Amino acid sequence: MKTIGILGGMSAASTQTYYRELCALVRNRLGGLHSPELLIRSLDFARIEQLQVAGEWEQAGDILNAEAVALERGGAELLMLATNTMHKLADQMMRGVRIPLLHIADATADRICRSGFQRPGLMATAFTMEQSFYTDRLVAAGLTPIIPDTADRTLTHQIIYAELCRDVISEESRAKYIGIADRLVARGADCMILGCTEVGMLLNQGNVSVPVFDTTLIHCETAIDLALEN
Repeated sequence: MKTIGILGGMSAASTQTYYRELCALVRNRLGGLHSPELLIRSLDFARIEQLQVAGEWEQAGDILNAEAVALERGGAELLMLATNTMHKLADQMMRGVRIPLLHIADATADRICRSGFQRPGLMATAFTMEQSFYTDRLVAAGLTPIIPDTADRTLTHQIIYAELCRDVISEESRAKYIGIADRLVARGADCMILGCTEVGMLLNQGNVSVPVFDTTLIHCETAIDLALEN
């Protein structure tokens, strides 16, 4: 079993989901007392969020790069960045790092394509929805992503940072997210990407009318596939 290095804490809420899901996947596949070989580095998200807001992406990238190098030095054989948004800095993060990074957008796009869908709705942070670093990878895979309108993008982003990243789950916000998903379906989305690692705290296959692709779960499943390869 390969050792997976996880760079998380962005937010801590979703990193807890990563640990829980990775452990469950290995236990279900191997049985007994098996659990994954993991190295986890959890950052102080307040520091990263301040750099996001200030547009200091290069400084944030330097932080991620130092942590990726440290995870490799510690024995990681495969890297996961446990956040969609910070994949904006994936190239900078991997400078000088020799082990592979499992890119969350690529894993998600591959799963959608293999499932036969083409027009995913995308609910994520404003950075992920509005900038090209993420949607370009979906387009390169042959997908046509549909993003919410301006007001819905603002609302989606606000709920992520003000509530979900703080482990706050509100039924009022769940209803708002369901409404945003419904509007994306009305515009032609044939499936839904939960494109922030916290969105799955509110949305799931039970409350979205089209197939749901939860990036956190897909990321974990793909990582375990790779870790257990002979």
